[in-house]
Amino acid sequence: MSKKNQMLLNIFMIIVSWLSIPLLGWGTIKRFFPASVLSILLCIFDLQIGKRRKWWSFYNNPHSSIRNEIPFLIGPMLVMALCTLKWAYGNFKKFILLNAIGGVFFTVPLTIFFTKLKLYKLDKINNFQFFLYFFYKAFFLYGFQYLLEKNNLTKSY
Repeated sequence: MSKKNQMLLNIFMIIVSWLSIPLLGWGTIKRFFPASVLSILLCIFDLQIGKRRKWWSFYNNPHSSIRNEIPFLIGPMLVMALCTLKWAYGNFKKFILLNAIGGVFFTVPLTIFFTKLKLYKLDKINNFQFFLYFFYKAFFLYGFQYLLEKNNLTKSY
């Protein structure tokens, strides 16, 4: 994939994701945004480990997180965190199931698709390990939201 096409894809992912956020409702955004941001911050921390261990590589600008991983995090990953909290918070089994489905979708068909597009490829981890790399954050996401609600730091809507 050319650098220009990658930039257009990144912009498209972010814009489409952010345009869908208001559909969740402003009350939902206010309630679940802090926990969703924590999830993204965990991903940014993990990103450094993954890059150092060469778990994946991007074809264009291989050392640029801003052009490679960050658009995925501030676009689809943020919206997925908000959606799963909205649709399943309060039902832990449903929440974990939704996160597992989203993780499998991202780590198998989308990773295969993006590898064929020559956007990125997995190098030193397989699809299952990549799934676990994303999935464990669901427990932090739910736990942080639980602590916020337990301490009345967010208002239930």
